[in-house]
Amino acid sequence: MAFIDYYKILEVDKKATEAEIKKAYRKLARKYHPDLNPNDKEAERKFKEINEANEVLSHTENRKKFDEYGENWQHAEQYEKAKQQGQYQSGGQQGGFGGDSGDYSDFFESMFGGRTSGRQRGRSAQFKGQDFSTELHLDLKEVYTTHKRTLTINGKNIRITIPAGVENGQQIKISGLGGEGSGGGPKGDLYITFTIENHTNFKLDKHNLYTTVDIDLYAALLGGEITADTFNGKVKLTVKPGTQNGTKVKLKGKGFPIYKKEGEFGDLYITYQVKIPTDLSEKEKDLFQELAKLRTS
Repeated sequence: MAFIDYYKILEVDKKATEAEIKKAYRKLARKYHPDLNPNDKEAERKFKEINEANEVLSHTENRKKFDEYGENWQHAEQYEKAKQQGQYQSGGQQGGFGGDSGDYSDFFESMFGGRTSGRQRGRSAQFKGQDFSTELHLDLKEVYTTHKRTLTINGKNIRITIPAGVENGQQIKISGLGGEGSGGGPKGDLYITFTIENHTNFKLDKHNLYTTVDIDLYAALLGGEITADTFNGKVKLTVKPGTQNGTKVKLKGKGFPIYKKEGEFGDLYITYQVKIPTDLSEKEKDLFQELAKLRTS
């Protein structure tokens, strides 16, 4: 198999930052996405290559291995382990590597090119499959409840359960959903990074929600009952007489679900914003003037 340069696929320099790699991936993924290129086999091939490149270069450890070992990056751990144990044979002599950095090429050739030696003779090495990584964009409302989502990873549809309360930037690992192992080795893992977008009137801070509710001047002065929105419905609240603008009330357990803690929620904090009436009639102005005189008398 010809060597695939993931940097060239993503059209970035080897010194590219994580942000530059992410930007390049998003740009190319949009360009070659199957939904925008129906029945285009070449675009489909490019899309798979782009995802494969991103899965390696966006993962710090995988990128480090790729930079050092190139096409053999997936077997870097086996090379290092064999090096430490002195299992590699060079020129028919048993011992450590002791040579230059090119020795690992001979090691990989002996492992996969037929020149088996020592303990490797007569059996194939087992290697874990490639780890996959992807980014999933969700709305805040979607992660309020546990739900299922179908993802397309390397052309395969995978159905996963997304627990309520996942946070922006959080990464989870799903074992066994990566690439196939070799020599009977286990499958790789799937790493999902969540990007949570908030299009609601609520601000989220950890597990607590914050919002503002308007109340009219008369409810603030005299008290009364109002209806307010929470994240999952409406509630009735009692406003105390003489409530000041900016007053905060806490609704316990009406915040956001706590990740992997079934039935546990943060709190909801509501700030009252007193609305001053405008366009008063002459009679209303007279009445307010009467009230003002009473307050100052």
